[in-house]
Amino acid sequence: MRRGLFLGGLRYAVKVEVQLPAILRARKMKLPIFIVDAFTAKAFRGNPAAVCLLENKLDEDVHQKIAREMNLSETAFIRKLNPTDNFTQSSCFGLRWFTPASEVPLCGHATLASAAVLFYKIKNVNNTLTFVTLSGELKARRAEDGIILDLPLYPAHPQTAIGDTLVQDIRYSPDTRKLLVRLSDTYKRSFLENLKVNTQDLLQVENTGKVKGLILTLKGEPGGQTQTFDFYSRYFAPWVGVAEDPVTGSAHAVLSSYWSQQLGKKDMHAFQCSRRGGELEISLCPDGRVDIKGGTAIVLEGTLTA
Repeated sequence: MRRGLFLGGLRYAVKVEVQLPAILRARKMKLPIFIVDAFTAKAFRGNPAAVCLLENKLDEDVHQKIAREMNLSETAFIRKLNPTDNFTQSSCFGLRWFTPASEVPLCGHATLASAAVLFYKIKNVNNTLTFVTLSGELKARRAEDGIILDLPLYPAHPQTAIGDTLVQDIRYSPDTRKLLVRLSDTYKRSFLENLKVNTQDLLQVENTGKVKGLILTLKGEPGGQTQTFDFYSRYFAPWVGVAEDPVTGSAHAVLSSYWSQQLGKKDMHAFQCSRRGGELEISLCPDGRVDIKGGTAIVLEGTLTA
């Protein structure tokens, strides 16, 4: 830029360099983003997850910043594994999950949400998708009335109960660092639904890093005129920034193993008793994994600018 400058009646041409702040010089990033309610067919129920589609590599710290901005229990990032991949034709992608506080090694509902975005919004042509994750390869396949996730099946080992609370069983899953507490069979579903849990107290009681999630579970009630479930649960994870997760696929990778042994069943119907609530259809596989089927409702579609 040139400006005229008068000195002693003479005009001098002065070149002025204008330096914009780095944040203004940087190219704006635009990311397709969706919010999907998982493990439900109805909007505003189930467990909401944000899903971002990454055309290019994202700076490490930006993942966490976006997850904090979305402020949902999980934000999923789907990335291409090869430069020639595309979200419509390719069948294998990278997948990561972040809570508002940290990255997590496994998240079922955000995986279900990611598959729903690729199948229903991007119109991916494949019937089965493979996600490369911190928990290995996870698969999601189309079903007539939902999406089936192929997840690892995690055993839980007996633990010693402390105190005189009405607890039927306590198990610990070292693979997932989840503590499973089965409440007494004398309780009904309404007790679990109305149970008050102070998650700040949980952080003080357990601060060793051994536990990252608490599962409270209850045996299903005998059949009646209403829909029956084999077991109920709630899930709390303040150690990763999630006070209570509405519907948790990764917790059911532990619950499926436990309740299959307790009930002598391979196929089960589960309900997570959070305020939003969500249903899961479970089928244990011969290869030591578990299929978890759930519905989805895509409630928001937009562009994230950063």
